[in-house]
Amino acid sequence: MPDMPVLPASNGDNGTSDVPWYKLLNRYHWFVFVVAVLGWMFDCLDQQLFILARQPAMTELLTVHREEVDAETGKSKVVDVTPSKSMIDSRSAYATSIFLMGWATGGLFFGVLGDRIGRAKTMLITILLYSLFTGLSALSQSFWDFCLYRFLTGLGVGGEFAVGVALVAEVMPQRARPYVLSLLQALSAVGNISAALISIAYGHLDKANLLPEEWGNWRPLFVVGAIPALLALVIRRRLKEPERWQQAVHDGAVAKQVGSYRALFGHPVWRRHALLGLALAFSGVVGLWGVGFFTMDLVGNVLKPHFELTLAEEHGIDFEAWPERNEEIQAGAAPNEAEKKYIDSVAGSVQTWKGYTSLMINFGAFFGMYGFGLLTGRIGRKPSFAIALVAAGISTATVFYFLDSFWQIFVLVPIMGVCQLSLFAGYAIYFPELFPTHLRSTGTSFCYNVGRFVAALGPYALGMMTTSVYAHTDEPLRWAGLTMCSVFLIGLFVLPFLPETKDLPLPE
Repeated sequence: MPDMPVLPASNGDNGTSDVPWYKLLNRYHWFVFVVAVLGWMFDCLDQQLFILARQPAMTELLTVHREEVDAETGKSKVVDVTPSKSMIDSRSAYATSIFLMGWATGGLFFGVLGDRIGRAKTMLITILLYSLFTGLSALSQSFWDFCLYRFLTGLGVGGEFAVGVALVAEVMPQRARPYVLSLLQALSAVGNISAALISIAYGHLDKANLLPEEWGNWRPLFVVGAIPALLALVIRRRLKEPERWQQAVHDGAVAKQVGSYRALFGHPVWRRHALLGLALAFSGVVGLWGVGFFTMDLVGNVLKPHFELTLAEEHGIDFEAWPERNEEIQAGAAPNEAEKKYIDSVAGSVQTWKGYTSLMINFGAFFGMYGFGLLTGRIGRKPSFAIALVAAGISTATVFYFLDSFWQIFVLVPIMGVCQLSLFAGYAIYFPELFPTHLRSTGTSFCYNVGRFVAALGPYALGMMTTSVYAHTDEPLRWAGLTMCSVFLIGLFVLPFLPETKDLPLPE
C-alpha cells in the first residue's frame, strides 16, 4: 500500500504534548470553531426537523380531495381520502432519498467550489441556500414540490459539511485537530436535540388542540429551519480563509489543480483514498439515514395503537368500532368534531414521542461523537472505526427487533445513538487527513457526499421493502430496517485497505 506524502508538522504545537489541547487554541481558533459549530448545528436542525415532519407532511400532501354528491341531500361536497400507512411510509422514504440526492449533488459541487473560491465564501453560500429552501418547504402543496424543496435544501446541506471540516482542520493546531473535529460533530447534536424539543412542544400543542387547523402539524417546523440565514452575516464580516488554502491557491504549480476531480483521480494515492473513503461513508450514511433515522417512524407506528386506546374514552370514541370507522374516514367519510379532535390528539401524542425518540438518539450521539475523538487519539482511526461499525450494527438491529415499549426508547435508542453517530465524528476527523490542501474540500466532499448519493438508495430500498417484501407482515418497517442493518458490514470490509493517520500532519 503506498504511503501518504506529507510534510513535517508546521502548526506551531510541537513540544507542547503536556499541554491540554484546548489551551493550544487562540481567540481566532475559537471563533472559527464557533462559526463552524453553528453552521453544522443549524444544518443538523434542518435534517432533524425534516425527519420529524416527513410523516405528517406526507399524510397531508398525499390526501386526495374528491368531490362527491351527498346521497341524502343531493348536494355536492368535498371529501378527503387519506393515504394508507404503507403509502405514507414509502413516500417518506422516497422524499428522504431525494433529499440525500440533493445533499450529494451539493456536496460534489460545493466541495470543488470550496477549494476554488475559499472555505468561508462557500460556507456563506451553502448556509443561505439551505436556510431559504427549508423555509420554502413550509409552503409545499404537493408531494412533488415538497421533494423539490428538499432537494434544493440538500444542495446547501451537503456543501456545508465538507467546507466546514476542511476549514476547521486547516486552522487548528495539529494535536488539537481530532479533538476539535470530534467536538464539532458532538455539538451538532445540540441542533438535533433542539429539533426534538421543538417537535415535543409542537406535539403537546397539537394534542391539546391549541393550533389553528390550517397550520397542519408540520409546516411551522420548517419555518424555524430558516433562522440560520442570520449566521451568514457573521461569516461575511469576520471569517478569513485559512493560510494553508491561501498558500495553495497562490502556488503556481498547484493553482491549476485546485478543486479538480481530474487531479483527485489522476493521483493513485488520492484516488485510492477517495474510493475507499466513499465505501466507508456509504456504510455509516445508509445505516443512519436508511435505518437509524426511521426509528422515529417505527416508534410512531408502534405507539399509535396505544394512544388510540388511551385517548378514546377522553374524546367519547367507541374504541371497538373505531377501526371500521377509521377506514371509512380514510376512504373519504367526513369525521365529526369529536373524531377530528381525537385524530389530532393521537397525532399530537405520536409527534411528541417521536420527539422524545429523537432526543434520545441525539443524547447518545453527543457522547458517541465526542467519545470517538478521545478513542481515536488513543488507539488510532482504524481500530476506532472497527469498534464503532460493529457496535452500530448490533445496537440498531436490537432496536428494530425489540422496540415495542416506552421504556426501550430511553434505554435502547440512546445506545444506538452512541454507536451510530460516533461514525460521523470519525468521518470529520479522518477524511480531511486523507487529502492535500488543494484537494481537501473536494476529496472530503467526494467521500462523504458521493457516499450519500449512493446511500440515497438506502431509504428507497427501505421504502420498497415496506410495500413489497414485508408488506404482508404487521410491521413491515421493523423487518425492512432489520434487514438493512447488514450495511455496516461494508465499512468493516474496506477498513483494512485504508491508511492509519494517527499522529500524522495533514498532507500538503
